[in-house]
Amino acid sequence: MIHTPRAVRSVLAPVLLVLACLLVPLGTLSTWAKYEIGDSDRYVSTMTPLATDPAVQNAVAEAVTTGVMKDIDVGPLQSTVEQYLNQAVVSFTDTPAFQKAWNTANRAAHDAVQQALDDGTTGPVTLDLAPVTEQVKQQLEDSGVPFAAQIPVTHTEITILSGGDLEKLRKGFHMLQLAGLWLPVAALVFAVAGLLLALRRRRALTATALGMALGAGALLVALTIARSLTLGDLDNDTDKAAAGAVYDALTSSMRTASWVIVAVGVVVALGSWLSGRLPRSAARDMPPDRIRATIPVTHKEGAP
Repeated sequence: MIHTPRAVRSVLAPVLLVLACLLVPLGTLSTWAKYEIGDSDRYVSTMTPLATDPAVQNAVAEAVTTGVMKDIDVGPLQSTVEQYLNQAVVSFTDTPAFQKAWNTANRAAHDAVQQALDDGTTGPVTLDLAPVTEQVKQQLEDSGVPFAAQIPVTHTEITILSGGDLEKLRKGFHMLQLAGLWLPVAALVFAVAGLLLALRRRRALTATALGMALGAGALLVALTIARSLTLGDLDNDTDKAAAGAVYDALTSSMRTASWVIVAVGVVVALGSWLSGRLPRSAARDMPPDRIRATIPVTHKEGAP
């Protein structure tokens, strides 16, 4: 059977438009992975505001306090010293020095994650809080606190990615970073080509806009589920609150882009659908005598 150009268009156009819709969430992910997570400066910029987040400050204070108290023995004053130290760390988290230490630690953690993704390094990736401990120790010594000199500046760490999680992410995340902007560009090319080939372009535009909105919506649902699963593995309420704040910060740009795509898709689909309905509505509201006047009258051959 020989396919005519019209038959080819009727098959090729839907295929291209479906591919375009499927690439929308993948393109959003690849752009985020390449330019939000893959770029060290943007990553640190994203994490910087979290230094003032109470949940993050409490998690850092708890981690530093726990790490320090493991190596300090002050007898019956243990609980009192622990409480005092925790308050001192919380107080320190409101200072510019903590902001600087936080950014330094996050840049080092980002570089470690990226290196692990690139070269296959195994083992967990951690956020080293030693600079925070050192600053707190110095402040307590300057204030004349007796036990301050005993505080060890150990490498108190918060695990960002376990070795198992890193192994799961490596292949997929690395591929997304390599794809970068190519996936959203491919989605745009497929959409334009599919619409140009479509036999009924208005209907194709409506379906494509809705499909892209659904694709972006599916990504939003996936991000919500992933957040729930991530926090579900944590037992400590402080850790959950801090992890939630970090997750929301890291995925903020992706969620914003997805909502924009959903909104634009719905508006374009609605506008396209209404533009196809308006002429019919106008004809339906036209008086019967005017409708009859617009219908051409044909006479049979030989009729008067």
